[in-house]
Amino acid sequence: MTLNEEMVEALKKDYRTAPITEQDRTMVEYVVKLTKDATKVSPEDHVKLRAAGFDDRGILQITLIASWFNYINRVADALGVGREPSVVAK
Repeated sequence: MTLNEEMVEALKKDYRTAPITEQDRTMVEYVVKLTKDATKVSPEDHVKLRAAGFDDRGILQITLIASWFNYINRVADALGVGREPSVVAK
C-alpha cells in the first residue's frame, strides 16, 4: 500500500515498467494471471514465486487475498454496488 500517487499511476499504466522490486513484480504477474484465468496457474508459477523469495505460506496468502478481492468485486458488480440506481433497477 502506498500514498505515492506517482507509484499508483505507474502501476495503473503498466505494472511491468513500474518502479517496484522484482519480488513485487513476480507477485503482481502471478496475481494478474490468477485474476485473468486461474486455470492457467501452474506449478511453474509457484516455482517463480519461491525463487522470488515467497514461501508456501506467502504463496497461499497472495492467492487467498487476490482470490477474495476477485470474488468480492464480482459480487459487487453483480449486485450493482457503486452504480447509478437507474442502472441497477433496470
